[in-house]
Amino acid sequence: MSYVKKSLIILTTTLLLFIGFISQALASKPNIILILADDVSPDMFSIYGQEGAASTPNIDKLAQQGVRFQTTYATAKCGSSRVEIMTGRYANTTGVYVNEIWMGDSRKNVYSDNIPFSRVLRDSGYATAITGKWHAGIQMPHDEALAFDEYALWEGTKEIAKLKGSPKFTGLMEDKKTTSRYWHPGYVKNGKLMDTKPSDYSLDIEADFIMDFMEKNVKANKPFLAYWPTVAPHGTRTGMPTNPLRGEQGSLAPASGKGKESNDENDKRFKSLIEYMDLKVGEVVAKVESLGISDNTIIIFTSDNGTAVTAKTRGVERGSHVVHIAAGAGIKKRGASYELTDLSDITPTLIDIAGAWDFVPENHKFDGVSLKDFYLGKSDNHREWIYGYAGTSQIFRTKQYMLEVVNPVMNMAKGRFYYTGDNRFGHGYILADGNPEHAKAREKFNGFMAQLPAITKDHPHWQTKSGKRELKKLASPAVINKHLYNHKDYKRYDETYRGEE
Repeated sequence: MSYVKKSLIILTTTLLLFIGFISQALASKPNIILILADDVSPDMFSIYGQEGAASTPNIDKLAQQGVRFQTTYATAKCGSSRVEIMTGRYANTTGVYVNEIWMGDSRKNVYSDNIPFSRVLRDSGYATAITGKWHAGIQMPHDEALAFDEYALWEGTKEIAKLKGSPKFTGLMEDKKTTSRYWHPGYVKNGKLMDTKPSDYSLDIEADFIMDFMEKNVKANKPFLAYWPTVAPHGTRTGMPTNPLRGEQGSLAPASGKGKESNDENDKRFKSLIEYMDLKVGEVVAKVESLGISDNTIIIFTSDNGTAVTAKTRGVERGSHVVHIAAGAGIKKRGASYELTDLSDITPTLIDIAGAWDFVPENHKFDGVSLKDFYLGKSDNHREWIYGYAGTSQIFRTKQYMLEVVNPVMNMAKGRFYYTGDNRFGHGYILADGNPEHAKAREKFNGFMAQLPAITKDHPHWQTKSGKRELKKLASPAVINKHLYNHKDYKRYDETYRGEE
C-alpha cells in the first residue's frame, strides 16, 4: 500500500471518528422547550392555589415533577418582556422599557446589539424553532441576528403583504390590520402564508408545529430548542373565543352582556383559553414521552406579564409577577420554591444548559444569572434580589421585602416599600417606609436602585418625537391612577405613598 493511500485511510478514519465524536456530543445535549404564555398572572394556574384559578392539570403536573417559583418577575407588558427573555438583559441595558418606549435604535437593532439565546444555541449545534407571537422588535426570528431555523408565527396584514407574491389573507380579522388570533387565524410558516380554514385554531397550529419539529430532529439525532411564545390566553380586540375543548366554535363578537354579566362571560372565556392552552401543553409533553426523549428534554413554562386589565401595564408587583415552572431532564423535584428569579435569567440558563458559553464573546455580560445549578439541585440558592419594570416604573424584590412603583416621572421617586415576610400574591404585605425596624433593609434597596437608575423627566428620550408623545400620555391623571395602584379586586395592602419621609 502506497504512503499516500495509507495517509488517506488514516485521515479518513480520523475524520470519521471526529464526526462521530461531534455527533455523539451533540446528541447528549439536552433538548429545550421554552413556553411563554401571553398576558396571564400566576394566580390563574391551579398549582398556585389562588382563588379563581383555571383548571390546569398538565401544567400543574410539570410543577409537581419539578419546581415552581413563587416569585418571578417579568416586565408589565409584552414587548419589553420578550426582549428581556431573549437577551438576558434589562431595559437599562437594551433600551426597551415597554412597547411604547424603545430608546435609541433599539427597535431596529436590539438583537444585533444584545446577543439572543437562539443565535448562541444555533451556533453551538442546536436546531432552533419558534411558533406563536413575536411582537418583540423589527428584527424577525428568521433574521440572522436571531437565527431561528424554522418558524410559524401569527402575523398581521402588513407582515403578510411583505411575503413573496404579496398574498392576501382571507381568514378572520380582529380589525383592519390585525388577523384573527384564534379561529381562522393568520400564520406565516417558514416564509409562506398558511392556508387556514374556519375550523383551524391557533393553539392547534402551534402545538402541531412544535411536535413536528421535535420528531424531525429526534430522527436526525440533533438537539433542539423549541421556543413557544403562544398567542394565548391574551384576549382578542373584539371579544374572546370559546374553547374547542368543549366543542365550542367561537366568534369575534364581543361578550353579549353588559356590566357584571359581560365581565362574568369574559372571565369564563379567559379561563377556557387557559384550559385549552393547558391541554396543548399536555399534548406536547406526551409527544416528548412518545419520542423517548423525556430523560433528555427540559421544559420551562413562564409568561410575559400579568393578566390584562387587573395587572398588565401596572407598576405594582402584580403587573410583573409571572408564572415560572421547570421540569424534565435532571430538574430536581422541589415543589414550591421561594428562590427569586426574573426573565433575564432565562438566556444565561439556556446557554448554560446547552454548554454553549464558548459561543458567547468573553466580554459580553448578561444581567441575568443562570439557573442551571439550582434547576439540577447542585445549589439551593439563586439570587439575593430581582428586578421588574413597567415602562417608567421599577419593582425590586428580596425574599422578605418588596419595593414597587419607583417612578420619578410620576413623582414617585421613592416608591412604596413593604415587608412581606414569606407572604406572596399581595397578602399580608406591611407598608414599611419610615419604620426603624426595617430601615436597614430599606438601605439595601437604595443600593439596588443605584445599580439600575430609574428614568427621570430630564432623560434625553423625552425630547424625541415618540418620547414627547409618550410623556404626554404618562401625565394623564387616569393613566397615573391606573399605573400606580392595584386593580380594585386586588387591593390587598396599604398603597399610601409617604413621599420623602
